[in-house]
Amino acid sequence: MPLAHLSLELARFDTQKLQNPEIKGIEYQQGTLFGYEVKEYLLEKFGRRCVYCDVENVPFEIEHVIPRSKGGSDRVSNLVIACHDCNREKDNRSLEEFLAHDPERAGRIKAQLKTPLRDAAAINASRWVLFDRLKELGLELEIGTGGQTKYNRSAQEYPKAHWIDAACVGKSGENVRLDPDMQVLKIIAKGHGTRRMCNVDRYGFPRSHRQKKRTYLGFMTGDIVKAVIPKGKYEGVHIGRIQIRHRPSFRLNRFDVHPKYLRIVHKNDGYGYASKAAHSPSQ
Repeated sequence: MPLAHLSLELARFDTQKLQNPEIKGIEYQQGTLFGYEVKEYLLEKFGRRCVYCDVENVPFEIEHVIPRSKGGSDRVSNLVIACHDCNREKDNRSLEEFLAHDPERAGRIKAQLKTPLRDAAAINASRWVLFDRLKELGLELEIGTGGQTKYNRSAQEYPKAHWIDAACVGKSGENVRLDPDMQVLKIIAKGHGTRRMCNVDRYGFPRSHRQKKRTYLGFMTGDIVKAVIPKGKYEGVHIGRIQIRHRPSFRLNRFDVHPKYLRIVHKNDGYGYASKAAHSPSQ
């Protein structure tokens, strides 16, 4: 099936929504689309760690520095990222009360709250280069934000995985059908090597010269091959990426194999390919 449609996560969060004065009249709720946009922005702004205890890699919550019970607003300038324990412990106390034992941290948080939103635009700006390149392909192109992607995935109760996020980008990602345990093809850019003419030691002195030939017996490092080994410890059929040596013994899937058993399936094109079955755990 030919490629006809592209979805691009153009921004981590929607800076227009964050700055739109009309939005302040709509109270955010954790779990709504706007709540996800705000949370993505706050995660980026505060380094994806709790502002009160610096813990990382746990579920975070949006926390009001000035509690709403004391007149605090839902504006981004009054919101931070906190872990569940700190959010619960702070409750409706002021920042100064909660961090009376650590006034330096309290001052740092106050300074971060005043960080202007133009920093968010700078984070998103580099993605427009990719957008312009994709437009040149002439295919239908939709865009979305990281907050929208996360909202779409969570609303459909899919686990966290990069390939699932890719399927949930943009408007088309609101209703997707997929099996989280299906096998997916993982593609990694490997390049075609370097132009370095010799290897050096830790002091910068030449240690060995680069091989002049990049191929041997018609094979090249990075080729995907099929090996049919008739007998021995590795008897059977093996498929994978080879690493050549300038002798009849190549490296394939962590063991050595003679090139007479190899047949090229796909020539090296600068990318590495692998099948992946399990999704990564949700963060």
